[in-house]
Order: sequence, then structure tokens, then C-alpha cells
Amino acid sequence: ENDDERVMTMNLKHYAVAGIFALGAAVPAVVSAADAEAGKAKAAVCAACHGQNGLAQIPTYPNLAGQNEQYLVSALKAYKNKQRSGGQAAIMQGQAAALSDTDIANLAAYYASLPADGGK
Repeated sequence: ENDDERVMTMNLKHYAVAGIFALGAAVPAVVSAADAEAGKAKAAVCAACHGQNGLAQIPTYPNLAGQNEQYLVSALKAYKNKQRSGGQAAIMQGQAAALSDTDIANLAAYYASLPADGGK
């Protein structure tokens, strides 16, 4: 193998590695096709504390409407795995325990899709 072939082989490896990283970065956005309508159907129990439109009527409860989708996924998974404590964590741990990863993704998509001001 001469120097030109060695350089060409190294360049191809760099492009292949760069392509793999680029693909890996694009995949999460594509996979995140959660179903907001399914989330809406699941959200009935959430409304007791977080409001019908995702705006809590009780000041110590957080509004969910317009919240960042990935934050909601992370928070619900943390409650489900008992990694969050304090405040209403015991209630949320119980609520999240029965949710599948799909349910969590769908709920997060639903609440993220709502206007943060409740549609006013």
C-alpha cells in the first residue's frame, strides 16, 4: 500500500466516523414521535393537580402546559425510578410507577404541545 492509498483509507475512515456521529445525532429527533393525543387521553388523572389545560390551580403544584418535552420525560422517569424526593414526590412516584416509557413520552408530548398561558 503506497502513501496515497493510506491517506485515502484514512480519509474514508474519518468520513465514516463523522457519518455515524451525524446519524446518531439525528436519530433521537426522529424517534421522538410521541403521540400527543394518546398523552391527552392518559392525562385525565394528572388534571386533578395540574389542571385541565396544564395550568395548576394550586400554587405549589407546577404548570405542565408548554413545558419542555425532554424535561417532562426526564422528570417522570426520575419519579418512576424514585430518584426525586421532597414536595409531592411520594404522590408523583405512585402516579409514575404505572406509566410505561411510551406513556411517559406521550404525556410529555401532550403537555409540551399546550400553550404555556393556557390558551388565553
